[in-house]
Amino acid sequence: MPVQNAEIAEMFDHTAELLEIKGDNPFRSRAYRNAARVIERLPKSIASLLKAGEDLSELPGIGKDLAGKIATIVATHKFDVLDRLKHELPGDLGEIVALPGLGPKRVKVLYDKLGIRSLEDLRRAIKSGRLRELKGFGQKSEEKLASALAKPQAEKRFKIAEAEAEAETLLKHMRAAGHDLVVVAGSYRRRRDTVGDLDILMTARDGTAAGDRLANYDNVASVLAHGPTRTTVVLRSHLQVDLRVVSKESYGAALLYFTGSKAHNIVLRGLANDRGWKLNEYGLFDGKRRIAGASEEEVYNKLGLAMIPPEMREDRGEIALAKAGKLPKLITMDDIRGDLHVHSNWSDGTANIAEMAAAAKARGYAYMAITDHSRHVTIAHGLDPARLARQIDEIDRLNDKLDGFAVLKGSEVDILADGSLDLPDRVLSRLDLVVAAVHYKFDLSRQGQTERIIRAMDNRHISIIAHPTGRLIGEREAFDVDMEAVIAAARERGCHLELNADPVRLDLTDIHAHAAKSAGVKLAISTDAHSTSGLANMRFGVDQARRGWLEANDVLNTQPLARLRKLLKR
Repeated sequence: MPVQNAEIAEMFDHTAELLEIKGDNPFRSRAYRNAARVIERLPKSIASLLKAGEDLSELPGIGKDLAGKIATIVATHKFDVLDRLKHELPGDLGEIVALPGLGPKRVKVLYDKLGIRSLEDLRRAIKSGRLRELKGFGQKSEEKLASALAKPQAEKRFKIAEAEAEAETLLKHMRAAGHDLVVVAGSYRRRRDTVGDLDILMTARDGTAAGDRLANYDNVASVLAHGPTRTTVVLRSHLQVDLRVVSKESYGAALLYFTGSKAHNIVLRGLANDRGWKLNEYGLFDGKRRIAGASEEEVYNKLGLAMIPPEMREDRGEIALAKAGKLPKLITMDDIRGDLHVHSNWSDGTANIAEMAAAAKARGYAYMAITDHSRHVTIAHGLDPARLARQIDEIDRLNDKLDGFAVLKGSEVDILADGSLDLPDRVLSRLDLVVAAVHYKFDLSRQGQTERIIRAMDNRHISIIAHPTGRLIGEREAFDVDMEAVIAAARERGCHLELNADPVRLDLTDIHAHAAKSAGVKLAISTDAHSTSGLANMRFGVDQARRGWLEANDVLNTQPLARLRKLLKR
């Protein structure tokens, strides 16, 4: 079984943690962390890229050395650097680093001074009072750590892209045995931004044989349960998979039940009860007679409802709309006409502008915006006014050669701490669109951060606010900002907000996307792609938009180019 991207990213993250604890060169650990982020964002598996002969060193942040290490991991399923570090620094140091108030430097002190290698070692040090005797650790630190250790461990959740990579290969494996009705239900089917486990539903004549096929899957680390109707395994990535085998007569009802959400299902069961019926995973029953259950649509229709898309099943008012026949026509990938946030090798992308344009055109798009970073993001080789002016000229020359496709001139401009912009108006006025973003000073107060973003929107050259809350799923919480106020300000100023399709961001959230729609603020679903392959992440943004009930007309980049240009002008 090929190594999954999530496994390689986890190896690199663990390596970075141990290097930091060891006190190694910080640039080395940073390189592994950056590489982990690149790998988990890839729309294709590393194994498939290598099989196709792709040069991994051309990926952003992946040089020849890391590319060689990745190829070795794929070939051997092992990473010798990590293995050596685990031998040098044994124990649960990675778990200790994740505790609040601790970081690699403080964990190194605990390891060096108290010999703490595991969570249990830490508990004993707190109980004995030895922790507070260390320089830099007082009573407050002790109490904070004791509280964290007392809490039950949170369920590990996987980003939707990680879960998708596992799900697609697993479904291919199960379908190879001739099973057609095999689908992943649960939060995965509702396309939540993170997934706790995979609920696989299928029909089969021999449930035990189907369970055997899952249990014998190469990627399985352990089998937790195995029976004729249910088999549970844990994959190497620690993702749990529950397989349920049902009859064809119950397939729709079971799919409805296991897709959820729980709140949505409770309301449906209430509607059935109101009619004197009973709804469960086996079907919709009038007494002992099954009156629906073979398909989801059959169950919904029997309850007097239109079929509700899985992404909307969260009990947020969708059932009332289905009852009234007023469900929105949710946006699809076919509605997308272009990408409005794309980077090239002028800043921190890997491909030149012509290559990015060709890749976007090959996806059937009519336009694409190049929005390289402005000068404040020095680590990303951001553009100053002179370089941006030269890029504008290059895009003009390219557009003269292109037929049936347009490259829009843009920039991802930093919003400075006071709300001013990183580039002067004389340069911004030459652009087709300006994407403004917060990339630093995430710790401002709620009022300060909100005022900062609204002050940036006061500049008439700003078209779109990118990744508005700054979150990185599982890595960085959203900064404290009043999104209700930001959405209202965008409406007042004729500005737009971005739904960033990068599966590590998916920012806006579905809740905020719905709030923007309700306020009449159009969104741009953009990939923030730094490579040609990154353009494929658009589907994750569309999924998020569907969860926010967005229709095609709620989105900027579903519009024809002439209409888009008018919408971008303030």
